[in-house]
Parts: sequence; C-alpha cells; structure tokens
Amino acid sequence: MDFRHGAHKFSRCIVTIADLWLGLLWYFLQIIVSAWYSIVVVGNLLESYFISLGVLEKYKSLHSEKVQYLAIVIESEEACQISEVVKLLKWLDSIGVKNVCLYDMNGVLKKSKETILQNLKNAKSIQEVSQVVTHHAHDHMTLEFLSYVDGKEAVAKAANLVFVENLKQHSLGGELDAQISLEPHLNEALQIVGSKGPEPDLLLVYGPVRTHLGFPAWRLRYTEIVHMGSLKFMTYGSLIKAIYNFTRVHQNYADYKINEHVNFIAAGQRYVKNNVEKYRFYQ
Repeated sequence: MDFRHGAHKFSRCIVTIADLWLGLLWYFLQIIVSAWYSIVVVGNLLESYFISLGVLEKYKSLHSEKVQYLAIVIESEEACQISEVVKLLKWLDSIGVKNVCLYDMNGVLKKSKETILQNLKNAKSIQEVSQVVTHHAHDHMTLEFLSYVDGKEAVAKAANLVFVENLKQHSLGGELDAQISLEPHLNEALQIVGSKGPEPDLLLVYGPVRTHLGFPAWRLRYTEIVHMGSLKFMTYGSLIKAIYNFTRVHQNYADYKINEHVNFIAAGQRYVKNNVEKYRFYQ
C-alpha cells in the first residue's frame, strides 16, 4: 500500500514539474515572438520614416505608371476619417497614381463623395469621365466609389440577365439549361449592366483585418493585395514602399480562380437553377 501511495505521489510530482516547464517554455516563446514582432514593427516604422525623408536611394526610382488602377479598401469605422482619406489621395496624386477606386462595406466613402471631391484639386468621379480610364490621366485624378451593396446588386442583375437570355432561347425552341456554365456569361452580363469595371493592379487594405471586406471578387483575378494596417497610422513611406514593391514584382498570368470568384460563379449558378426550376414548375 505504501509502495502504491509513493508511486502515485511520485507521478503527480513529475506531472507538476512537466506542467511547470511547459508553462515556462510557452511563456518564453511568447516573449520571443512578441520581441520579434516589436523589432519588425519598429524596423518598418524606421524604414518608412527614412523613405519619407528620401534617404533610401532605391525608392526614388518609383515607376508609378505601372499602377494603372489602384483600389483602396478601408474598414467602415476608419472610413469615417475623411480628412485622412483625403490626405491619402493627395499622397497618391503626388506620387503619380491617377486612377483610384475607394471601397468600404457600409458605403461611408460613397456618402462622402462630394466632400472628398471638393477637397481634391482636379479630381473627378468615374461617372464624369466619358469612358473607363485604364491609363494615366495626367490632368486629373479619377475616383470610383464602391460599397458592398454595389457588388451584391451586380451579381443579382447579372445572374438575372443570364436567366432571361436562357429563357428566351427556351421560348425559341431550345432547352432550359440549369447547369449552364456561368463564367463567360456573367462576365458579359456584368459588362452590360455596367458593373464589370477595370481590374485593379494593386489593392491596399486599411483596417485591423487582413481581408478585402467584400470588394467585388470578379475584379480581383490578378490583383496584388497588400495589408497596410490602420488608417490612423498610415505613413507616406509605407505607401511608397507598397507601390515600389508592386512595381518590382513579375506577375505570371495563368488560368487561376480565387475562391471568392468561384463562390460568385456558384451563387450565380444557384440563382439561374432556382429560377429554371420555378419556371418548369409553373409550366
């Protein structure tokens, strides 16, 4: 009995010591990771500061003309800081980026469209331009304003247009195809309903979360996405660095579909399939 009691006591002692060492190891790992993260953050801040001062030579040769269309996604709460948004746009204008799309989920930027345009010299809404700009317009900056609702409505309109066209073919003696391949049809339909829009070369995300927050996925097939952190901590140097890094990247284009683009196609397919089934039911 004493032997069993002693063995049990010894095993509990071993488990306690092991738990203590594992806790200490986890604690030290947290310290190392936190220290490394702090070093990286301080390093990036110093680099951004030196870039802003023009000390680093390599960032002086900035080929901003490679960014023909730039998208900026801002978390809706931070999008209320209109003065910061205007400052960011002025920086882009001075760099030479002339075609910009502004996006937030709740449409805060879209509601502040007039205020933003009034605070910028020679800035025009994309609706004021005779045709969609895909090259630099040196005399003015072109701005496009989007929200989550725009993308949602575009999907519904485009899918409905595809369904109507499919229904017309059926009326002429064709078959209703519930399994229709939607990608080419939806691309064409988006163009017709005016929601295709130019694809950004670079997308900058300002906010706490590393996501594009519902920006229209069909416009992000070959877009480079960079998370820039909070809008209130933005710096001119970090903006220069993001554009410089993009201009140095060689992009290999292939038949690649991002997950949300596939989900968008699947949503359109479900829309058409449901409407086809309803039509057959009433027939």
